[in-house]
Order: sequence, then structure tokens, then C-alpha cells
Amino acid sequence: MPRPLKSMPRMTRKTTTPAPKKPAAGATVRKAKAGRPTSYRAEYAEQAVKLCRLGATDKELAEFFGVSEQTLNAWKKAHPAFLESLKEGKAAADAEVAEKLFRRATGYEHKAVKIVADAKTGAEHQVEYIERYPPDTTAAIFWLKNRRPDLWRDRIDNTHSGPNGGPIPVASTVRFIDPPPRSDDE
Repeated sequence: MPRPLKSMPRMTRKTTTPAPKKPAAGATVRKAKAGRPTSYRAEYAEQAVKLCRLGATDKELAEFFGVSEQTLNAWKKAHPAFLESLKEGKAAADAEVAEKLFRRATGYEHKAVKIVADAKTGAEHQVEYIERYPPDTTAAIFWLKNRRPDLWRDRIDNTHSGPNGGPIPVASTVRFIDPPPRSDDE
């Protein structure tokens, strides 16, 4: 009779990982940053203020700096000075537009110069005058709808209520009428 085969022990290769080295006493440990290095520069904050004052949107800012809007949003989170510069520039631009809209809605005037020619000699000379602009109805309506929507909105609130703002009383009357007699054919 043949002898049964003994099972062979599983052969594995033993590997050991070296233990991490401990820093020397008093040494600071730096972690390596993962990912691509940032393309942000400190001078971008100053450029962003100027661009925002000119009315640039986030998309236009991203195009100017050569990055995506997602990267621009990451810069806002990572660099508070950059975020503040964007807010400052946009607030300044918004305030200027609001001031111009107000002036347009209420009417304004400014000094102007007209160049006229003398009929006899043909010589040109400048004449100063005051240019006046009357209030613009469309600008006034826009201003009021945005500043006081409770008084100037287009939507009319139709609420129905009873006396003194209470519920509407509802009364129902049911009256039974004797039906006509039916014939057997029906």
C-alpha cells in the first residue's frame, strides 16, 4: 500500500516593514503636502480687487488667472485675504452702480462744454453750460421695487377673510325634495 502524502507547510515570505524613525528631541515634523502645488500668488489679491471694481464675475476672474472656477473657489477658502479682496472690490462696484441708479431715478445735472463757431469770423470757442437730466421713471420703479418690495411689488396678495380678518363663515343648507314616483318600467 502506498503511503499517504504529507501536506507540505505553506511557504510564505516574511517581510518586515521598518519602524518609522522618531524625530530628534525638539525637531519639528513637516508633513508632505499631497497634490499639485498651488498656482496662487499673494499679488493676485490686489489684482482681484481691481478686476472686481470693473465688474468682473468669478468666471471672468478664473479666466484672467488661468484657472478653473473650482480652483478660484479653493483659493477663496485657503486664502482669506483673497476672499476679502473679492468682497471689497464687488462691494465697491455694487455701491457705484447703486449710486448711479439713484441719481438716474431722481434726476441730476452736471457741467458741460459746448464748442460753437462764430458766424462772422468762423472762430471756435467753448461755452460752458449745465446739462440737466430729468428723473427716469423706469429707474425709479426699479429702485422702489427692490428697496421697498412690501409697497411696490408687482404681485398682488389676494387673501380672503371674514369680518375683522377672521375666517369666512360658511353655511350649508340641505333640503330633501320628494322625488316623483317611479313607474315599474324604469
